[in-house]
Amino acid sequence: MRVQVAVVLAGLLLAGCVPTTTAPMAPVPAPQDSAPIHGADQAARAFVEVVTRVEPVAEQVCQTRLAPQYCRFRIAIDDRLDSPPNAFQTLDDAGRPVLVFTLALILEAQNEDELAFVMGHEAAHHILGHMARQQQSAATGAVLAGTLASLGGGTAADVEAAQTMGAQLGARSFSKDYELEADALGTEIAWRAGFDPATGAQFFARLPDPGNRFLGSHPPNAQRIQTVDRTLAALQTGAR
Repeated sequence: MRVQVAVVLAGLLLAGCVPTTTAPMAPVPAPQDSAPIHGADQAARAFVEVVTRVEPVAEQVCQTRLAPQYCRFRIAIDDRLDSPPNAFQTLDDAGRPVLVFTLALILEAQNEDELAFVMGHEAAHHILGHMARQQQSAATGAVLAGTLASLGGGTAADVEAAQTMGAQLGARSFSKDYELEADALGTEIAWRAGFDPATGAQFFARLPDPGNRFLGSHPPNAQRIQTVDRTLAALQTGAR
């Protein structure tokens, strides 16, 4: 029943996207106390509130860097009950950015600040062009590894295997940097929407720490929280 309520309420709002209008960059509202989320009903309503406030700000920030047609965000929910907590950014067939959240992530968030920070983070990946940059790195890695395997006398199977490995290595070469960049810009987006990114970043404290593994996809949690705190301090100083 807990999940069913979340599906119904969230589905009513997010069948395709949340209609919003983009206005000139507004003054930053004072952060509001974010009440704890308890149960599916509150989780759904909190998500609605976060989308309503964060999505227009993400568009405004996006339009300072990209053309307006690349800044009309869609928010979608993966309602498969077996999907783990996750959020990611992708593009639809028309090239429009889509921010996808699983039900498990929405239900696990402890307050609106956490949802707002995650949403700002995923929007930042699009604004900063991380998907295209990662794809280019993967393509470069595949070509380089395949060429080396071919010059070394490898068979067609060897070259193909090398290309696959090269693509994987290339895609991960800058993934930690991309995550930290998205944390910084996501902090700004959540803050401009009136949320507290420092509270939102506590979401990391409940995730397994990936450590500082070579070619890992995510940086250590402590480094991410430091990035948020440093960015937030700069934003607050500049607003005075």
